[in-house]
Amino acid sequence: MQKTSLQYDEVISVCRDLFSKKLTDYGASFRVLRTPSLTDQIFIKVKSLRNFQTTGISKVGESEEENFIAIVNYAIIGLIQLEKGFADDFKQDKNEILALYDQFAHEAKELMMRKNHDYGEAWREMRISSITDLIYQKVLRTKQIEDNAGETLVSEGIDANYFDMLNYAVFCLIKFSENKSEFKPEII
Repeated sequence: MQKTSLQYDEVISVCRDLFSKKLTDYGASFRVLRTPSLTDQIFIKVKSLRNFQTTGISKVGESEEENFIAIVNYAIIGLIQLEKGFADDFKQDKNEILALYDQFAHEAKELMMRKNHDYGEAWREMRISSITDLIYQKVLRTKQIEDNAGETLVSEGIDANYFDMLNYAVFCLIKFSENKSEFKPEII
């Protein structure tokens, strides 16, 4: 599992780098979004992935890797918003936002390592399309929990679903990286 830990860190580094650059370009503009809006952003990305995986066509030109990176980053943004609440402006300290990003990425990795141990790295034998479907299912569950005002009877909450979406997207990015000599998706 040491290999998985290193691969996970590499993928998160790529995702964080893009997040940091967008934070410089746009500021913390995501701070005005309520969590259902972030869930819908992930919904858009996973629908795009499922459409591409079904048809093989992307008229916008976004790669699968770009969509999975977006899911990682939107899931972390969702966790930040659950922690801080949404704001009426986006005047936030970049270092504070990056520290929160790192905190949630670390928590996600710890969760992944525990589950990875128990499930014997089953994701390595799964198809990317199946993992995409699991993300889609988690998005739909999250939307239902949000529609229920965040209340559940026996299920995990919104945060647990964001962590799972994040980790599933990282698994897909690791699988893509194993098929390339160096993992550096083209991000514009």
